[in-house]
Amino acid sequence: MKNLNEMALAFKALSHPNRLQIYVELLQLREKIIASGSDKDCSCGLTDFMSKLNIGAPTVSHHIKELVNAKLIWIERQGKFMTCHLNNEMREELEKFFSQK
Repeated sequence: MKNLNEMALAFKALSHPNRLQIYVELLQLREKIIASGSDKDCSCGLTDFMSKLNIGAPTVSHHIKELVNAKLIWIERQGKFMTCHLNNEMREELEKFFSQK
């Protein structure tokens, strides 16, 4: 398991409703991709989150930065466009954490 400081940082990032929603959106996209049998990466753009959360680009960017700092997601920039991807290693660590008995 990751060290407790990294896990605490992830939980702190997810404690904000908008960041939690962004992370849930990426998790749900991942499930849809798996169900479809596709091997494509699960990712969303900044504008996807702006419309779903009904908040502006600067606010979404701030929340994405917090999720990146917590190693929950990673971003890919192409010019002015930014795409967010799940960090599968951290997702697996969270799954392990919550499946402990």
